[in-house]
Amino acid sequence: MKEFQAAKKRVEVSVGESLRIIRELQELSQNQLAELTGIPQSTLSAIENGRVNLGVERAKVLAHALKCHPAVLLFPGWDVPLESAA
Repeated sequence: MKEFQAAKKRVEVSVGESLRIIRELQELSQNQLAELTGIPQSTLSAIENGRVNLGVERAKVLAHALKCHPAVLLFPGWDVPLESAA
């Protein structure tokens, strides 16, 4: 059996881009996500465009609405070494 070889990272994704991608994969508009979270649509737009920092508390609220872990939003480019992943 061949050794596992990790896929190479092709694209760097920012925090805002990560939020947008997850939101769009769930077919939610910014207005719909704003209704689910209580975070204004203008703030969501600013986060997605890198004008406002996401922050831990907002990440928790958004992660709950998007059904993902907050770390997925806060650390989109984080790489876990294979040895510690298990």
